Amino acid sequence: MECIFCRLDDYVLENDLAYAVFDAMPVNEGHMLIIPKRHVQNYFDLKPEEEAAILELLHKGKKLIEEKYSPDGYNFGVNCNSCAGQSVMHAHMHLIPRYRGDSEAPLGGVRGVIPEKMGYIVKK
Repeated sequence: MECIFCRLDDYVLENDLAYAVFDAMPVNEGHMLIIPKRHVQNYFDLKPEEEAAILELLHKGKKLIEEKYSPDGYNFGVNCNSCAGQSVMHAHMHLIPRYRGDSEAPLGGVRGVIPEKMGYIVKK
């Protein structure tokens, strides 16, 4: 099966080793994917220079999203392998802008990948 990310060409940002696109099924307005140009399944298999290229676009993507959508916060991260939610087997990072009120209870942030771990009490 051909990789959908290897066919993309509607980049909003790009450098020599990676590119960024707006997600076709966004979690929130401005949701961006940052993808290495080389087809590699797992983020941990990236070469150091590819990881650096992705991080460069992460910061440029944040700036672009700030200018276009003015979000109140961000989540960003990577799903590695299907058990962690990866659905396209080409490494990619999600940059998700967050807006006040977009979630009833955002406390816990990325802990929400396992819903029962989302709510917790911060011990002082």
